[in-house]
Amino acid sequence: MIKRTLLLALLTVAVGATAVADKGMWLPSLISSRIKDMRSKGFRLTAEDIYSINKASLKDAVVLFDGGCTGEIVSPEGLLLTNHHCGYDAIQALSSVDHDYLTDGYWAKSRSGELPCKGLQVAILVRMEDITDRLAGGESAEAIVAAAKAEGKGYAAAVEQMYYGNEQYLFVYRVFDDVRLVGTPPSSIGKFGGDTDNWIWPRHTGDFSVFRIYASPDNEPAAYSKANVPYRPARHFEISTRGVGEGDFTMIYGFPGNTQEYITSDAVDYIANLSDPVKIALRTERLDIIREAQQRDAKVRIQYAAKHATIANAWKKWQGEVLGIRRLGTLDKKRAYEARFAAENPSQAFLLDSLHAAYERNITGYYLRELFNETLRAIEMPQMVRFAMTARDHERKRTVAAEFYKNYDAGIDRAIARRMMSEFVRLAPEGTVPDALSALFAAHGGAEAYADYIYDNSSMTTFDGLVGGDASADAAGCRVRRCRRASLRACVALCLSQPEQRARYRTLVPPLRQGAYGVGSRARLLPRCQPHAAGGLRQGRRIRICRRRVSSSANHVGGHHRQGQPRYLRLRYPAVAARRILVEAVRPLGHRSRLAPHGARMLHRDEPYHWR
Repeated sequence: MIKRTLLLALLTVAVGATAVADKGMWLPSLISSRIKDMRSKGFRLTAEDIYSINKASLKDAVVLFDGGCTGEIVSPEGLLLTNHHCGYDAIQALSSVDHDYLTDGYWAKSRSGELPCKGLQVAILVRMEDITDRLAGGESAEAIVAAAKAEGKGYAAAVEQMYYGNEQYLFVYRVFDDVRLVGTPPSSIGKFGGDTDNWIWPRHTGDFSVFRIYASPDNEPAAYSKANVPYRPARHFEISTRGVGEGDFTMIYGFPGNTQEYITSDAVDYIANLSDPVKIALRTERLDIIREAQQRDAKVRIQYAAKHATIANAWKKWQGEVLGIRRLGTLDKKRAYEARFAAENPSQAFLLDSLHAAYERNITGYYLRELFNETLRAIEMPQMVRFAMTARDHERKRTVAAEFYKNYDAGIDRAIARRMMSEFVRLAPEGTVPDALSALFAAHGGAEAYADYIYDNSSMTTFDGLVGGDASADAAGCRVRRCRRASLRACVALCLSQPEQRARYRTLVPPLRQGAYGVGSRARLLPRCQPHAAGGLRQGRRIRICRRRVSSSANHVGGHHRQGQPRYLRLRYPAVAARRILVEAVRPLGHRSRLAPHGARMLHRDEPYHWR
């Protein structure tokens, strides 16, 4: 399964005293519109060499690594390069106190020494297709995705929204599950500088790791097997030792994340003065707890190495984000730009009013969701509680639980739970903490005392506690009792061996869903569709979709909608602020505005639409 679908993009730069960088991102399938300009800057290939569905092209050598990174195939036998931090999770999973590959590094001396990485996937793009008209014509995204998956073995597919929801693209991948570690430098090289140097330029780290893709003998995706052979790619990159010269054409081809260039001053203000500072402080507390435990125990150091790196990555990025926004005066520049836009375009000034109103309506709800994610959702044990509540296959349950507890320390989790429960209550806006949660904390002497109560009485702090001690009590293994959602969707049934233990535990953890999880996702305290202010105008992010029907008069903006025409909105959940803004303000315009992304199609103001 692809964890995160990213926009495959190009960024071209011409280097030299007289050359000018042409910054931006373009879909490879549309690169033909840029090829003339690229060739004038020194590019020697054709558009077909970059992206083609009829012959081998560069897209066949660029991979989506582990659902969130870019990798490059550099040999005819599936050898793959990616960043050290991208392979860090897989390297940590293979490490132990006796075989500490994180600290010491690892290099396979032969193919037999290449280490299988359980759960690691590599996806290679088969094609991308604009399906906007197909969806508008009545086809469902589910049917299109199902048909694409059936086209080949190991195929995965997803429909993603591009250009801020104005176009819909189908992405089809071949997903390979047998990926093996070939080599990684020690952390003294691969992670040189640590968090101090992360997100800083220039970097002085050997940020690379080497893997190999394996396939079945017929070169198809396959689960791990000793019979598998190195994958034979349609195209691979050759490594040049000649280096680059002044004025050489440079192109970056891969899977970037998103851009926030078009967010408004409201979002910049939220990011710099509320969201980032709060998240930085919360993650600092978590990192301090983990770091202290890692320093005491070598086993814990390895167990929590990848978790620490994951938490610290965004933590460091947010610090630089706040510093940059404040140092460059970005908020004032945004406000000045918006004032200038309104003055120069008086007939469109209502757009900014709609933008400001949309943020004002939704900012508290989105802050609550972020606060929930950074506090209560950061507690690890509820992850296993939710899994135990929903998993039905006993063997899979044991396998997943074993992987979870391999890198779990109840003492660390308890310390984090104590702090994060308290911080949730302290930082939540007045009147937003559910009464049931407040009452429960009060009944146990406070949030920290309640956290202690849970961990003192829980059997889920260990793998043995999860699967139970008396096998005869439940011959079928771990039994899960699903509670009805009537009580605020709060019941969390535990997977314990003794019926009396299950009954007792049902009094302990429910508030984690009743008060906390509900606030973050399902409770009516939040709007169903809320802004993604911190993420800005996101592209290529796959999130669960909810539907809402809005009558022609309910969301009427500036008189620019034909009366009597129903409007159907299909909004991502949690919806991006821009998505709602497009509905309320931008989309009905008959032309592009500077607030809209380049190339985004705007419907004519009198054109009725069914936004799917």
